[in-house]
Amino acid sequence: MSYNRSNIGSGSRNVGRNTFDFGRTYVVKPRGIHQATIVWLHGIGEMGSSWSQFLESLPLPNVKWICPTAPTRSVSLFGGLHTTAWFNVEDLSDNATDDVEGLDASATHIANMLSNERDDIKLGVAGFSMGAAMALYCATCRALGQYGNGNRYPINLSVAMALSGWLPCSRIVRSRVHASQEATRRAASLHILLYHGQVDDVIEHKHGEKSAQTLHSAGFNVTFRTYNGLGHYTIPEEVSDMCCWLVTRMGINGYGP
Repeated sequence: MSYNRSNIGSGSRNVGRNTFDFGRTYVVKPRGIHQATIVWLHGIGEMGSSWSQFLESLPLPNVKWICPTAPTRSVSLFGGLHTTAWFNVEDLSDNATDDVEGLDASATHIANMLSNERDDIKLGVAGFSMGAAMALYCATCRALGQYGNGNRYPINLSVAMALSGWLPCSRIVRSRVHASQEATRRAASLHILLYHGQVDDVIEHKHGEKSAQTLHSAGFNVTFRTYNGLGHYTIPEEVSDMCCWLVTRMGINGYGP
């Protein structure tokens, strides 16, 4: 998906030895009463503007959407190709090394955006493909109360939505959450949605299913749904289901198909 929208702002963040320069941020303002703010995260090679028109079309007038653009960086999965990506990916196998530094840099950037919202606004993260993976990583940071590097995670997320994605750092999520009663409590209070196409040829369905199982075993409140015949894209049925789920879990008003 590719749409255009005027620039709202930009940002960058230094983490560790590397500098991650984030691109432009696009904002879709609520048409009604502002009740919730959700950061929507694009897939590899896209920009914040790639989903803004889609988000404008949703029947959720009381939601503000923030659409940042990932840094341009080398991605090992694509032979070192430089493209917009929230973190580096070697492959999606259980033995792959997770790019915790890149994940933390993006999670910090996302948290900084949400930190400016009013106290009465409910907060969430969502995304497609790699953006979905990033949203799930933010959810685990919320439960643990810290980033992968041990720094405190400051945002009280209510929901995380992942379309056609996977869970980074999946090997250690369950054990880390179960090691703390507070993390277990936070995980149980965080609603997570995972939707995946049965015939997705980019991020195979098994990755989404296994991610849902891992999060469920860690104690998160997980909704997982498979769509028969769906590839690596969205369809109206999936989008409608997402909107209904979001309204129910966040308790926001003004929804209408």
